Amino acid sequence: MRSAQALGLSSSAPFGYSLLPMREYTEEHARAGLETDLPKIECWPNQFKGYEITIVIPEYTSVCPRTGLPDFGTITIRYEPDELCVELKSLKYYILGYRQLGIFYENAVNRILRDFVAACRPVWAEVTGEFNVRGGMKSIVQARYPARTESTGRGERPSSGS
Repeated sequence: MRSAQALGLSSSAPFGYSLLPMREYTEEHARAGLETDLPKIECWPNQFKGYEITIVIPEYTSVCPRTGLPDFGTITIRYEPDELCVELKSLKYYILGYRQLGIFYENAVNRILRDFVAACRPVWAEVTGEFNVRGGMKSIVQARYPARTESTGRGERPSSGS
């Protein structure tokens, strides 16, 4: 039987967890999924002003671009509509487009926000990705529109008291 080192595997990882050769992160990994075509997010004319919509998507899935392992999580979108509201069926198909897409958590949350804002031009929007535990760690990624300013650390969105 050949040793782990002879096979190019790590023998120094704690508890023998790293049995597969690890590739280095590349620019290709970092950009994976950012420009892939996804289904269009459709909208309909808003009839009211000054209210908030929260959409919770508990079955988000994508694929890690480095390892190919599946990622699971919940995506929550909060926004105040301006002229347009997002049509939920089209948003569902848009999110399903991530199912086989290689994309990092951080990029997925920011891309969802970018595409959502481009589709409906809200007064403000916030996308939160709460990803399932993997490797003993849970990640929560949040992106906002408009983005927080560097000087104040706050966006233009009114406080919700939470």
